Amino acid sequence: MEASCWLSTGLVRRLIELPSPPLSRHQLKRLEEHSSWRLDWETWLQPQTHLRRFDVVSTAEQIPGRRQRALLKLDCNQASPRRYSSCGRSLLEPLMQCYWEWLVGRVPSWIAPNLITIIGLATNVFTTLVLVYYCPTATEQAPLWAYLLCAVGLFVYQSLDAIDGKQARRTNSSSPLGELFDHGCDSLSTVFVVLGTSIAVQMGTNPDWMFFCCFAGMFMFYCAHWQTYVSGTLRFGIIDVTEVQIFIILMYLLAAVGGAAFWQSLVSPAGTHTHTHPRLHVAALTLPSARLCSQIPVLNIQMKMVPAVCTFLGAIFSCTNYFRVIFTGGVGKNGSTIAGTSVLSPVLHIGSVITLAVMIYKKSAVQLFEKHPCLYILAFGFVSAKITNKLVVAHMTKSEMHLHDLVFLGPGLLFLDQYFNSFIDEYLVLWIALVISFFDLVRYCVSVCNQIACHLHICVFKIKP
Repeated sequence: MEASCWLSTGLVRRLIELPSPPLSRHQLKRLEEHSSWRLDWETWLQPQTHLRRFDVVSTAEQIPGRRQRALLKLDCNQASPRRYSSCGRSLLEPLMQCYWEWLVGRVPSWIAPNLITIIGLATNVFTTLVLVYYCPTATEQAPLWAYLLCAVGLFVYQSLDAIDGKQARRTNSSSPLGELFDHGCDSLSTVFVVLGTSIAVQMGTNPDWMFFCCFAGMFMFYCAHWQTYVSGTLRFGIIDVTEVQIFIILMYLLAAVGGAAFWQSLVSPAGTHTHTHPRLHVAALTLPSARLCSQIPVLNIQMKMVPAVCTFLGAIFSCTNYFRVIFTGGVGKNGSTIAGTSVLSPVLHIGSVITLAVMIYKKSAVQLFEKHPCLYILAFGFVSAKITNKLVVAHMTKSEMHLHDLVFLGPGLLFLDQYFNSFIDEYLVLWIALVISFFDLVRYCVSVCNQIACHLHICVFKIKP
């Protein structure tokens, strides 16, 4: 049993792990059913298209037999609810698949899929923290190499996150733990990606827009798994994560080539681009996108507002599709979730996070968010990542989400501190909230991964021979 676990016994393990197992025996049983009945319909119909780690569970499922071919004729809504499916394909998916197939072929077969995922996440987190170090208020100018580093880090994360599933199929090591680990890393990466993007465009000079863009990104990621919890199917749009990540990489490159001041430049009514930094003249002459932007007749709008407006429009479009599925696509009894609960029950968790974030932001007497936006986003981002992970676990185990959670302690302390007229320095309480939310997120993730690994007799970061 100890060989199945990824943390050694002792004080460190007892400190990090939760005192009691986070999953019940009933949830673990449902988790096994989730693994046994998963079948990706689109994989069999279009085997060369979008593939994820959780598309194929075992070798037997890779070759559809007579029974599987018969099931393919059924509509997804009529199929057994005990399966995980994904549908849809984004615009750049076919093109990127060629690169991902080439890349996974260079990965040694002894490397575990989860190890690939965590290396990608660590790269993305490290490169973003470098940007946070140089731009703690998201208004400073970082060195050119810091933006390039973030662009490379995000591309590395995207590549490794895409091939971990392919590596799992190569090594016959697909499992529910891999699916959960993949989504868990994505939830944490989302926080750092939205934060790094806001820093790159110096969105800290517009705190309201920075607050909206960061929390909109976290909310949309939560909604993607919310509709999966309701319908049992993870849906991908024409413009999805891959396209957004490529767009953000281009934004990093623009900040590196033209300087962060590129995003401060104005597009005048006459269509002339007002430059404020010497490197911007070079960017305008060398980058087609810069020349195009200089010709857009927009009235006195900073270039940084272009990604902000795109975020706003994308949030409206995505949330419209998400809530259409949430309100009409329930596969449980009487249109409920796959766990038989109300389709609106997950709104309590993300609603609590956003409500507390808005109230603390607007009621702060010391302008807490304006002065420390990065710490603020990280503190609440860890809370968002924790509840998103709980939502993924609830979907995989077909169980109810409970609102009471220790992760809300940090935001609660900030709220109470403001309620009592900032009896303790808000900046200090913000650090306490950050530490609490991060520690609680780590404890939960470690405990869940450890429990599932022990139950399935597998290793998290190793492939058992």
